[in-house]
Amino acid sequence: MGSGESPAPVGTLWQLIAIQVRRHRQEHGISGEALGRLLDLDRSTVSRLESWDRPGAIKLQEKHAVKLDAEWKTAGLFVTLVRFAKEGHDREWFATHLEMEARATEERIWETSWVPGLFQVESYVRALVESAGLPDVEDEVAARMKRQEMLDRTPVPLFWVVLHENVITEEVGSPQVMREQLARLLELAARPKISIRIVPRTVGAHVGRDGAFKIMTVDGTDSAYVEAAQEGRLVQDATDVRSYRARFDRIGDEALPVRASLELIKQVMEGLA
Repeated sequence: MGSGESPAPVGTLWQLIAIQVRRHRQEHGISGEALGRLLDLDRSTVSRLESWDRPGAIKLQEKHAVKLDAEWKTAGLFVTLVRFAKEGHDREWFATHLEMEARATEERIWETSWVPGLFQVESYVRALVESAGLPDVEDEVAARMKRQEMLDRTPVPLFWVVLHENVITEEVGSPQVMREQLARLLELAARPKISIRIVPRTVGAHVGRDGAFKIMTVDGTDSAYVEAAQEGRLVQDATDVRSYRARFDRIGDEALPVRASLELIKQVMEGLA
């Protein structure tokens, strides 16, 4: 887009940020390569920062916004925009999360209420969709099940999954549905690249009680997706993602070892009528 073009329409602050980065770069007569040197990024990454409407686009990090404001004397414009964007809701976050999930080489998942979507059996998915009162139940179920194709791709992704005990003990659908679901967890846990551990209720208050999230590694870069009541929030700023990595490790400190976790899942499954 040329510097004289209108930035409208834009749907999100992230789109506006990308447009403004390109506009300011062009107005200052700076090449993408030169901007990359300023931000310590390669030229292709700069292009992805400016290409909000293309696959593979990435979001400006706050540390880079600081450099842009200093270089272009924009009085904190980019830092302010990034901070507001990080706090807001982006309707594209869920779609971006799904695209990243399908490409991830590693996932670290913390769940407090439900079995992770990638590990849900069809009857469990249907019970969740029906209880939420969503339209087009079969379409929703089919979409969820299709996501699970990544579990059998080559190379196989690595999964470190930590679940609160409530996930395996609170009934979804029926005892029969829960037996099927817990059996699926045990089946998946037997795979060499999937680790499932349980945080027992007896732990009480801990850092993970704030809510569920996952950390996805795509092309060597980590991003976090934070669960919410409707659609969640995608976190890509490196500093923020590191805080989720530290939180995941602290949650893991409270979890049972793998063998004890699987034994607990078996006990719960055998206790279902």
